[in-house]
Amino acid sequence: MHFTADFIAETYQLGSGPWTLAPVTRGALGQIWRFSGNGSSWAAKELLFGCDEEQVRREAALRQSAEDLGIASPRLFTNRHGAYVSHATTSSGSSGSSGSSGSSGGSHVKLYDWIDGAKADASDPGILDWFGRTMALLHTAGGDANETPNSWYERSPQDVEWKALHKQVRQAGLPWAEALGRFIDTSAAELAHWVTPADAGDLVTSHLDLQPQNVLVGRDGPVLLDWDNAGVTSAEREFARAVYVWSGGNHVDIDSARRLARAYRSAGGRATITGPQSFSMLFATALNFVYVQAECAIDQAVTAEQREFASRQVVASLRGMPELEVVSRLAAALDAVR
Repeated sequence: MHFTADFIAETYQLGSGPWTLAPVTRGALGQIWRFSGNGSSWAAKELLFGCDEEQVRREAALRQSAEDLGIASPRLFTNRHGAYVSHATTSSGSSGSSGSSGSSGGSHVKLYDWIDGAKADASDPGILDWFGRTMALLHTAGGDANETPNSWYERSPQDVEWKALHKQVRQAGLPWAEALGRFIDTSAAELAHWVTPADAGDLVTSHLDLQPQNVLVGRDGPVLLDWDNAGVTSAEREFARAVYVWSGGNHVDIDSARRLARAYRSAGGRATITGPQSFSMLFATALNFVYVQAECAIDQAVTAEQREFASRQVVASLRGMPELEVVSRLAAALDAVR
């Protein structure tokens, strides 16, 4: 960490403390800290791999449009310079914005409302109804997008890329090298077959990380967190990925999937699932995540802690990779939900 509690207080004009910073949770892209003082708390998100200012502006715009439609989410605060992200240098100075994307010598920090609440229970019918409606509203808020989706959602690593990475992993002596090799020889190619560019007529700007872990149920109901990935995607493909995740993944609960789909449709959601091809985004993100985490696990330019975190992510992801048979069964079950 290259920033202090005093840096946040000064940058966001929160007054004198005393202030405290306590680590809360670590994700693939950032570390969440609880920033507290004077009887109040905020969530400070430290971006561990640099910052794309345009992405942060997209996040802020979509979050505001969604709030206007009734979707509860933590506010993203601007600093004293009007920027949504702050760059703390090693000497705790700040330019007031993120500076250049991926700049070194400090941390990029975003400040949000702190939300007290319990994790969302994806088996709760009320939560499934809420999420279905929320996803439909998101697709309304972000309708008529015309940008090209990021390749993360539309392309997966090619065989030659996998083989080169696997060779490096083996040379590094990582204990999961053999498991990665088996995956490359079997599931990776099978899933990659279904990864294709999206239909330009189906694009929306949306959240792109709609998982139960990104929902907290607070005093006033569910709150949608973690908008960092906000961007353009296919409504059909985001819908399919979300239904898979929220209905239990490879341990799919068809009744939950149908309930979520009905709530989405009743709230005006436009997407339909037509077959395994609808799950292209699910497959692309799963494959790309394993690839970049494996890359990080052997990257000597990052910290040992980051390499260890990446290794754990690879092992967990290989165990939970989407199964084509499950996805096909889910698609068939939802065919009647129109």
